[in-house]
Amino acid sequence: MYHLKIGVINLEPIFPMEPVSSDTIPTGEDWIAQVKWDGVRVLTYANHQEVRLFNRKKNERTLHYPEITNISAYRSSHSVILDGEVISLGDNGKPSFQQVMRRDGLRKLERLKMIAESVPIIYMIFDVLYLNGDWIHNRPLDVRNEILADIITPNEHIQFVPSVTEAEALFNAIKDQGMEGIVMKRTSSPYTIGKKRDDWLKVKNYRDKIAVIGGFTLAHDTVNSILLGLYDSAGGLHYVGHTGTGKMTRNDWKHLTKELKEIATNHHPFKKKPERHAHATWVRPEKTVKIKFAEWTEGGAMRQPSIEGFIEVPPQECRLERT
Repeated sequence: MYHLKIGVINLEPIFPMEPVSSDTIPTGEDWIAQVKWDGVRVLTYANHQEVRLFNRKKNERTLHYPEITNISAYRSSHSVILDGEVISLGDNGKPSFQQVMRRDGLRKLERLKMIAESVPIIYMIFDVLYLNGDWIHNRPLDVRNEILADIITPNEHIQFVPSVTEAEALFNAIKDQGMEGIVMKRTSSPYTIGKKRDDWLKVKNYRDKIAVIGGFTLAHDTVNSILLGLYDSAGGLHYVGHTGTGKMTRNDWKHLTKELKEIATNHHPFKKKPERHAHATWVRPEKTVKIKFAEWTEGGAMRQPSIEGFIEVPPQECRLERT
């Protein structure tokens, strides 16, 4: 069906279902609300012999999260495909995208044990698509939730995503905590593999976007601000703002300085040179960053942008969207 042979985990991994953006919270008894966790989407494919993990882009992450691959500690079924979000809690007890990216972005896997001790993760499971030889993604969400409760035993690293009916109260609590938002799900909805469907709606407390770094400014030979860009459909890179704030330590800024100086260039990459930053240092548009911001300005810039964390995606996927 989807080139998956769970019996031997000989598979072509799937693209997950995605929610549609919404500015309003739907009402009615057929809707439930869940926290939108600020982490990394991970699907788990497992049978009695093997466990493999893939992110939303179908990149393998099996070696990055041994807490999840120890599936016999929390799963009672023979074979299964689970969907969830890997999160890591910051010092304030809230999910930190920057923290989880220290695990997900790890390339030297010999450092995994050390990083795993300093960056513990929790796998927040919210769906099951396949069970004991059968695809169940077309069953209603409330049925799939019951199945999850039957086959998964939560532990220190494995948790369910709770569902509530009081969506407004949950959203207000999310705003009070400064967290990302909520996802509304219709209880009768199937799981539509690889598609967006308005049976799932994401209602955000703030906006976020993955942007390309096109330049930077320095203070005392250390980067203190990065210039951000997004591509249009013709491949032109548009300047959309700058930021020098976010969840960054002094060492993070020093490391970023080293990385950006290595890709410095004499020519700015933007379609139109940013007037306020005529003396910036330009870089080849190769490094991407997740940005949290309040809204778009009338001039097409991000208002109050701040750095959430660095993430490796193809720069051309950082697309312009004006709302």
